[in-house]
Amino acid sequence: MMSSPQEQQQGRRFTELPLARCEELLATHTTGRVAWNAPDGPEVLPVTYAYHTGRVVFRTSPFGALSQLARGSVVAFEVDDVDHEHGWGWSVLVRGSAAGITEPHDLVELWTKDGLEPWATGIRNLFIAITPRSITGRAVKAPYAD
Repeated sequence: MMSSPQEQQQGRRFTELPLARCEELLATHTTGRVAWNAPDGPEVLPVTYAYHTGRVVFRTSPFGALSQLARGSVVAFEVDDVDHEHGWGWSVLVRGSAAGITEPHDLVELWTKDGLEPWATGIRNLFIAITPRSITGRAVKAPYAD
């Protein structure tokens, strides 16, 4: 006897998240990690961000490691959440291109956008946007979460 799709889903440890759910998670969180191939090898750094007009946007220093993304780079961005006690988690991965934001009307709007206040101190007046090529996500649950 075949099991129902719901029964099959309950037994799975990994579940693919639909695009709409991925975008919802991106829009409701404010910290994630940016990964790119830096001159000395792969680099991954945390950022505070906002999901704004279909792009991941963050502020950084014009002199720090992330500033090299302003010139255009292929990047990955991840946001996730894990509850170890209850044995579940999810992760959303954005793959795309990063570039500096220079349009005055965009900058005026972004200076007041929630979520774009960097945790790092110092001058953080360079805005970077990641334009997605793909957005994927998955949910996971531990065997003890059943």
